[in-house]
Amino acid sequence: MITSNNNIKSKDPFDILIFEKGLRIKNVIIDKSLDLLVLILNNGKLIQSKISYYKRLKQASVEQLNNWTLIGQGIGVNWKDIDEDLSIKGFFKDAALKNVLKKLQNKELEEMIS
Repeated sequence: MITSNNNIKSKDPFDILIFEKGLRIKNVIIDKSLDLLVLILNNGKLIQSKISYYKRLKQASVEQLNNWTLIGQGIGVNWKDIDEDLSIKGFFKDAALKNVLKKLQNKELEEMIS
């Protein structure tokens, strides 16, 4: 991202994707019974996570979950009824962390079984 003070571009790969390459959320699919949250991006990619990873989303009703709006021209999602916002950047970081933790836990289980 170009800063307003000195025109230095960000080296953060998430900022580059979002602010320089224009990655945006195009749509959101939510299925509470499957504990599934899917972001459809403007490049055709799908990014999924579990609703239960987010406390407020987990506690929300189906109606509240389906009452979302895109914010910041698609760089985030807002659920006004439950006062929750998710940014693409935050979503990616949370998903990456959870994925790494899951792999590490699976690796530990595999080693215990072996």
